[in-house]
Amino acid sequence: MLLLTIDYVPGKELEALGIVKGTVVQSKNFGKDFMAGMKTLVGGEIAGYTEMLNEARQIATKRMVDEAQALGADAVVNVRYGSSSVMQGAAEVVAYGTAVKLR
Repeated sequence: MLLLTIDYVPGKELEALGIVKGTVVQSKNFGKDFMAGMKTLVGGEIAGYTEMLNEARQIATKRMVDEAQALGADAVVNVRYGSSSVMQGAAEVVAYGTAVKLR
C-alpha cells in the first residue's frame, strides 16, 4: 500500500474509491501525565506527549490503510492528519485521505 501526498502519478491513471480514515484516542497513564504537568512549570518539550502523539499517528495511519485495503485500493493520496484534545491527558488523532486504484 502506497501513501502518496501528490495528485499525479506519472504514467498512471487514478480511480478514486472514496475517503478513508483512521482514528484513535490515546492517553498517558496517571504517573506520566502528572510528570508532564510538572514539566509545564519549567517549560520545554514534554517528551511523554510527543511519544503518545507519534504512537497515535502510527495507529491512525494503520487503521486508514486497513480501510483502504478493504476497498481494494492500491494507494492513499492527499493524506492529512488532525488532532484534538478530548480531555486532560487524552488526544484524538485522525488520519484521512483518498483511496485510489492505479491503472
